[in-house]
Amino acid sequence: MMQLHYYPSTAAMVPHIVLEEIGVPYQRVLVDRLQNAHKAPDYLQLNPNGLIPVLVDGDLVLYETAAICLHLSDVHPEAGLVPPLGTAARAHFYKWLMWLTNTLQATLIVYFYPERWVVPGNAAGAAEVKAQAEEKVGAMLDQLDAELARHGGPWFAGELYSALDAYVFTLCRWTRNFQSPAARTRPHLGPYLQRMLARPAVQRVFAAEELAEPFV
Repeated sequence: MMQLHYYPSTAAMVPHIVLEEIGVPYQRVLVDRLQNAHKAPDYLQLNPNGLIPVLVDGDLVLYETAAICLHLSDVHPEAGLVPPLGTAARAHFYKWLMWLTNTLQATLIVYFYPERWVVPGNAAGAAEVKAQAEEKVGAMLDQLDAELARHGGPWFAGELYSALDAYVFTLCRWTRNFQSPAARTRPHLGPYLQRMLARPAVQRVFAAEELAEPFV
C-alpha cells in the first residue's frame, strides 16, 4: 500500500487531495514537524532535503510535490487528472504545474521564512523581505484569477478537473491570513475556492488533517 508522509496544511495537502480524488488505498504517515521529525535520520533516508511530503509506492520513494502529483496521475489514468499526452492541454498542464511549484510556491516560502534570506538576527531585513514577497504573491494571485476569467470554466484548466486544482487550492489557502487581500477576495478565485471546498475529496482531507476554519 502506498504511504504519504505528511504534516497538516503543508504542501503534502496537494498529493493528499490527489490521492483522495483517485480513490485508491493508501496510508498516511504523520511527520511531526513540531518534533523535528522531518530532520530525523530515518526521514532523511527518504528525503535528504528534510522536506514534506514523501510518497512511498512499493520500491519507489518520491519527493517533490509536483513529481508526486505527476506520478499519481500517470499511474492512475482512470482518474482523469491530467490531459492526454501530446496535446496542447497537456503542455499547458505542465506549464502551470511548473509555475505553481517554482514560482508561486517558492515565493510563498520566502514569505513564510524571510529570515532564511537575511543575515541571522536582521529582523528589519526579514520584515522587508516578507513584505516584498507578499506583494509579489499578490500579483501571482491576480494571474491565477485572470486565467480563471479567461476561460470561464469551473476548474483551473477549464472544464477538466485536474491535479492542478489540488495545487492551486492548497497554495491559495496559504494566503488566508495575509495582510494584503487573500486569494479568496479575488472575483474568480473566491468562487473557485468555494467549489473546491465543496468537493468530497477535499472535505475528507480537511477532516483527516484535523483542520479548522478559516479553510481558505
